[in-house]
Amino acid sequence: MTLVSFTAVDHVQLAMPPGAEDSARQFYRDLLGMTEVAKPAELAKRGGCWFESGSVQIHLGVEAEFRPARKAHPALRCADYLALTARLQAAGVQVCGDSSIPGVTRCHIADPFGNRIELIST
Repeated sequence: MTLVSFTAVDHVQLAMPPGAEDSARQFYRDLLGMTEVAKPAELAKRGGCWFESGSVQIHLGVEAEFRPARKAHPALRCADYLALTARLQAAGVQVCGDSSIPGVTRCHIADPFGNRIELIST
């Protein structure tokens, strides 16, 4: 058997409830500072939003029987961790610091739908 070598993660998919694209934009674009990426026409029919920042892409897909991911989560390295977490707190987002990994500054937040996201200081 030949082993395949992966080179990167292309994107992370998170679920969102139907009709919540404006809330997604307010959080991912306006608060996290990501850029919205146009979805291909065929996929746009399904709803949802795609966002990117540098090489990081998060795709939000509509799920009719939506349940937030409270354990599984993306972990995003942040160039300006302190400014981002301050902006999130000022907007009313709960920022839960986590010092369980020595030498790593990180926290957990939730998007407007309850999906867990980890932020890590670079």
